[in-house]
Amino acid sequence: METGGGYRYSMLIHAATPAPVLGGRPAASESHPTASQGPTVKPKIDVSSMNFFYGANRVLENIKLAIHPNQVTALIGPSGCGKSTFLRSLNRMNDIVPGARVEGSIRIDDQDIYASSVDVVDLRRRVGMVFQKSNPFPKSIFENVAYGLRINHMTRSREELRGRVESSLKAAALWDEVRDRLHASAMSLSGGQQQRLCIARALAVEPDILLMDEPASALDPIATQRIEELIYQLKHRYTIVIVTHNMQQAARVSDVTAFFWLGKLVESDRTEKIFTAPTEKLTEDYVTGRFG
Repeated sequence: METGGGYRYSMLIHAATPAPVLGGRPAASESHPTASQGPTVKPKIDVSSMNFFYGANRVLENIKLAIHPNQVTALIGPSGCGKSTFLRSLNRMNDIVPGARVEGSIRIDDQDIYASSVDVVDLRRRVGMVFQKSNPFPKSIFENVAYGLRINHMTRSREELRGRVESSLKAAALWDEVRDRLHASAMSLSGGQQQRLCIARALAVEPDILLMDEPASALDPIATQRIEELIYQLKHRYTIVIVTHNMQQAARVSDVTAFFWLGKLVESDRTEKIFTAPTEKLTEDYVTGRFG
């Protein structure tokens, strides 16, 4: 079941009518291959036999998930089920937590990201992160976007730097709103604008993958819509993994949905299948609101 045009259906199983749609989207049949269809391209991210521990406490158990390029993969599940821990494992953000360790394999472009030879700074440039709460630096709008370019020595001239900042703000759908006040404080922006600024900052250093941890949970409906539209636009250039507690949002923006429960990956499949005909009864109970 799907709405005509717009974001992919936003109804859940047994919903009487679909939610309003926003902007044009391809039909479900046009989406990239997923686990259930059999991959025709190599996964961008390939996770197998993954266990994650905080000290002696195992919080993720035997996770196996293939994430394909230029798709949006939504991670859903109740609070405390391990979604954000899994997300942060994909660029080793959990390394800074005392006692945290990973067993098993996480490969990006067929490279083991936990190998001793991996440059973690370069990994985090390639795998950008956008957090739940926008975290702009107490600098100007321009300097927020330019920061990563400067510290990574990614531009050779002031003119090139200005061009990269502009293109990043355009990619984050923010340029038209800030082009005349680039040297104003980033703290003067609205919450939704600040979040898009953080997305622009992540895009500036040319990542391959963008991780988003509930990027719209603190935003009003209009700002949330802008973020969702932006996610759809960005997937044509990036592989996106998003954590969300909002079932309608997962249904609207993602190609693939993975359901986590008590540290285990219960099911992963095309989003339309997860929300209309999931394989596991536990998945159906969650997405229809019987618990969680």
